[in-house]
Amino acid sequence: MSNYIKGEYKRNIYDSETGYIVGLFKVKESNIDDEEIINKTVTFTGYFHELNEIDTYIFYGNFVEHDKYGKQFQVESYERVKPEEKDSIVAFLTSGQFSGIGEKKAEKIVKVLGEKTLDIILNTPDNLLLIPGITKKNVDELHNKLKEYEKSYDTIIKLGNIGFTTRESMLVYNFYKDKTLEIISDNIYDIYSKIDNISFKRIDQIALKNNIPKDDIIRVKAAIIYVETELINNLGHSAFYKKELKPYIDKVLGIRTSEEELNDALEELLNQKELILLDDLYYLKDMYEAETNIVKRINILIHKKDNIIKDIDDKVKELEKYFDIDYNEDQELAIKESSLKNFLIITGGPGTGKTTILRGICELYRIVNKIKPHELNDRITLLAPTGRAAKRMSEKTGLKASTIHRFLKWNKDNNKFQVNEYNKSKTEFVLIDEASMIDVYLFSSLLKGLRSDTKVVLVGDVDQLPSVGPGTVLEDLIESGKVPVRRLNSLYRQKEGSNITLLAYAIKEGVYDEKMFNKDVDLTFIECKSKDVIGTIKELSNNYSDYSYKNFQILAPMYKTLNGIDKINEELTEVFNKKSKNKKELKVQDVIYRENDKILQLTNMPDENVYNGDIGIIEKINTSSKKEIYVDFDGNEVKYTQANFLNFKKAYAISIHKSQGSEFDIVIIPLVKEFNKMLYRKLIYTAVTRCKKRLFIVGEKDAFKHAISNNNDNIRRTTIKKFLIEGINSLD
Repeated sequence: MSNYIKGEYKRNIYDSETGYIVGLFKVKESNIDDEEIINKTVTFTGYFHELNEIDTYIFYGNFVEHDKYGKQFQVESYERVKPEEKDSIVAFLTSGQFSGIGEKKAEKIVKVLGEKTLDIILNTPDNLLLIPGITKKNVDELHNKLKEYEKSYDTIIKLGNIGFTTRESMLVYNFYKDKTLEIISDNIYDIYSKIDNISFKRIDQIALKNNIPKDDIIRVKAAIIYVETELINNLGHSAFYKKELKPYIDKVLGIRTSEEELNDALEELLNQKELILLDDLYYLKDMYEAETNIVKRINILIHKKDNIIKDIDDKVKELEKYFDIDYNEDQELAIKESSLKNFLIITGGPGTGKTTILRGICELYRIVNKIKPHELNDRITLLAPTGRAAKRMSEKTGLKASTIHRFLKWNKDNNKFQVNEYNKSKTEFVLIDEASMIDVYLFSSLLKGLRSDTKVVLVGDVDQLPSVGPGTVLEDLIESGKVPVRRLNSLYRQKEGSNITLLAYAIKEGVYDEKMFNKDVDLTFIECKSKDVIGTIKELSNNYSDYSYKNFQILAPMYKTLNGIDKINEELTEVFNKKSKNKKELKVQDVIYRENDKILQLTNMPDENVYNGDIGIIEKINTSSKKEIYVDFDGNEVKYTQANFLNFKKAYAISIHKSQGSEFDIVIIPLVKEFNKMLYRKLIYTAVTRCKKRLFIVGEKDAFKHAISNNNDNIRRTTIKKFLIEGINSLD
């Protein structure tokens, strides 16, 4: 028999939209051999549909020791005990759940019907009409509310019997309400498509346990959607051919589907508009709608007449004097067109002044529109995909800047944006930096959250790595030839770090010139064997052990292998943050974290204003039973508990992908043949362009040569470019 505690719910300490509760519970009875808990209030946690102070509950689970709340009862499942004593029934009927029933009416009902009151209300409610003062309206209210109340608990119990955990049952019931059992019966896989927090594999496990045939068309359809979703996220393509999908579908289903079975499932999904078929390519509905939404919105902007601005050349000259800067011709045109055009892309490589002109773009918009300086933040919005890139924008312009997720008010619980097509932002002008990092879904969501007349300017280097998410938005828009593009070609940064810039351009062209290296202090190639790479990095790092964490960074292509990120971080901790009796430590899995360690955020935590890719320093570690780690992100202190310790890792070395949107004065890049599958041109170009002043490449020259000659970086199959050129094939 499971351990249980029986008693009364008192109040919540914490609750979430998903039904997760940390609360207080007074124990009246238990089968646990601990006399100290009887008649005592204990802390509990778990997922609940509804709790009230009137009912008696039985919680099944176990006591655990929590870092924040101490000893608590972790509830695995629970049940409500209907009140049986007359006083309890009166209290229940007058709890506020039944309108029109006061204490006097409740006492009359219980006096006549006794301890079977609730059963009578449920099964033979018209008997209540025999009680003086009880109206038909009272009877209907009591019967309907009590029936609804009973049904919700009954549904959750049935979900548990099917195989769902209490948490999953809560998520399912809160989404479908009284249609829950009908949905489960008709198509249990609907849960996977509608509820983000329950995976296909979990639903499939429950479905198979409840004897759904392996080749059931409902299961095949769900597997198709699951496979396409996974491939989109892993490969970045917008759509797939049937022959590409089939091997994965068969693997997921654990059977070999026939051509007929697969075709039938695909046909049903097309008829249900879950998939879109175009030129033999199958699109998920959401992906097709995202790409077409982007095209439709951009077409609206580019077909609007350009703005007419008198004396714009003179105004740009005034900016040069005001900022004490000489813009080159490309930069001047980019600044002017940012006010003249309703949609504009500004692209260029390192050293061309992309970041420099941001301030000019904002100031010209202010002057042209006669905006007072203190009002500019309300009229123009500066955005970037990462927190560090947004911070750089703010530093360069003196204006507020934020991540796109923060601007759209992302809700992590339901994975929805609160700024959307139904609740649009009133901003007039959106300026986005590091635009190569924006994926199809995010850009579509951003455009939905903007009014159709909001001016949009994208700034980015199209030769960098594409977004982590699907698509190549910036590249597709530029290559379409349909949108205004201003290319910055002239090198603006020609002094400090100029050899680094020249190397970046050589990599972009696929040119290897050994003479570039070691002719000046800003660019060094240290050739060594794979086994000596980390030792060489440690020697170099010793020269910079006192450097600010913002200015020095090691960038590597892979996490594993002899010279991977994990191994480098392990070795370099003693270089940058030696063990000391004055520094507290905490072991998380196999990694020891120490006060003053440099760490990288791996997930978005919008409530804490910290995002994937942000870098911070461990400020304080609490090694008591609470076990807390406090991290400083540029003045923003974030507390981590055991529940989210896996949201970060050490950052003396980070991946090149995670470095996008950041810049560092000094960068070390290890390159060896063991990284072979990750050695391609855009990756190395991105790594080199993160460096401003001094770059060290350590390892094997053959690996470097292979990287810059390999331009096959799994080119993504996308259709924004096609739709812009050919128009959208209307399938609505």
